[in-house]
Amino acid sequence: MKSMVTLLSALLVAVLTISANAEDLKSGLQVGDSPGAFNVKDITGPNKGKSLCYRCSYGSRPVVSVFARDVNADLAKLVKEVDEIVGKNDDKKMAAFVVVLAEDADVVAPKLEAMAKENGIKNVPLTIYDGEAGPQDYKIAEGSDVTVMMWNKSKVKSNVALAKGKLDTKAIESIVSETDKILN
Repeated sequence: MKSMVTLLSALLVAVLTISANAEDLKSGLQVGDSPGAFNVKDITGPNKGKSLCYRCSYGSRPVVSVFARDVNADLAKLVKEVDEIVGKNDDKKMAAFVVVLAEDADVVAPKLEAMAKENGIKNVPLTIYDGEAGPQDYKIAEGSDVTVMMWNKSKVKSNVALAKGKLDTKAIESIVSETDKILN
């Protein structure tokens, strides 16, 4: 009996730890951090086909950066929402870019081109970072499917990290509401 209680206790601790970790996914730069430079290959933006640093190009403007490991319908919904917000806040010089972390750019590029075309994405460049780990200084967690960081005046004001399957309508609404932190 005593060993059964011990076993059940250990199992309960393991389940609670896994649940807590799923809710507390830490990925990317944290609030107060300064985003550093890194290069991406622009697939759909104004610098299509070129390698550049959008972080550098946007300077101290209010920026939404979306790091993703997969190109799918949920990511498209998020990007479409961000694209609309950027378009509406042109007067505040708001900017955004999407970075897909990929080992094979040739596989991902056509998916990004299709996403931009099918969703009318005009204000948010879709880019590829060479490597699934992402820029080293950005500390993108292996367990994060989508990491959204927002900054203004070169300081991170918001960070949302989501595990695979967690980017849904509710999460997108929450992320979109976070843009107020970089616009005010």
